[in-house]
Amino acid sequence: MASVSVAASRRTSWKATTLVGKAVLYLIIITGAVVIMFPFYWMVTTSLKPPDEVVTYPIKWAPSRLVWANYPRAITSLPVSVLVFLKNSIVLSTLVMVGTVISSAVVAYPFARLRFRGRRPLFFLILATMMIPGQVTMIPLFIIFSKLRWVNTFLPLIVPAYFGEAYYIFLLRQFFATIPREMDDAAKIDGCGPFGLFFRIIAPLARPALGVTAIFSFSGMWNAFMGPLIYLNKMEKFPLALGLRAFQAGPGSRAIRWESMMAVSVLMTVPVLVLFFIAQRSYIQGIVITGVKG
Repeated sequence: MASVSVAASRRTSWKATTLVGKAVLYLIIITGAVVIMFPFYWMVTTSLKPPDEVVTYPIKWAPSRLVWANYPRAITSLPVSVLVFLKNSIVLSTLVMVGTVISSAVVAYPFARLRFRGRRPLFFLILATMMIPGQVTMIPLFIIFSKLRWVNTFLPLIVPAYFGEAYYIFLLRQFFATIPREMDDAAKIDGCGPFGLFFRIIAPLARPALGVTAIFSFSGMWNAFMGPLIYLNKMEKFPLALGLRAFQAGPGSRAIRWESMMAVSVLMTVPVLVLFFIAQRSYIQGIVITGVKG
């Protein structure tokens, strides 16, 4: 009887400990979520505030009235419409995404599935390029693209994506290597060559990893600032990330139009959020399989 009572007491204690542990875990998660979401909340509320409430003390945590006119004003207040920046960002990000996915997959495939002399040294050489800081190649690349007369065009931002990127080559190579080789043998018996094996077997099975590559490359170009700043000097060709800088000072004024900048920032997040929700399943599956965290 005493042993039963002790066992029941231990179960009660274990349940209480488990509940406390879950409560602490949820508290940490909720706190982290609030901290992460606060800048987004601040961006949205600032985009809807009247101009005289944007920078005040004490701080206005929420707008006294919603000023939706900030959005059309932000779109049309610059010499070039924000919609032009939006179009440039969509074109750049889409072309870079397509180029990165195709080229990285094509380069990663032989490293994962084919046997050829020098495969490992060549793969390590590609990985070594990730160790080179971007600042080292900035000036030589600018000189090369300037000689090619590509400055102030989209080509310096798009063309390199069609030659593969070391990080995505590594990611896709690791995923391709996990696909059972028995499939290669079965495909070869059915008459598939290396290209048929890639397009009919490997690529369809690697959709989660390809989806992660697509989302990362799209969002990377969407948020890119330094590259467009170096190679583009006409406002008509600016993407959104670079166009935001124009709100720092209007003609004849040094004031920062925070409400307009935040309104454009909100618009800038929408396409990436839409892409994420469309590809959410592949994205989560790819994160789980590849262990990559964006």
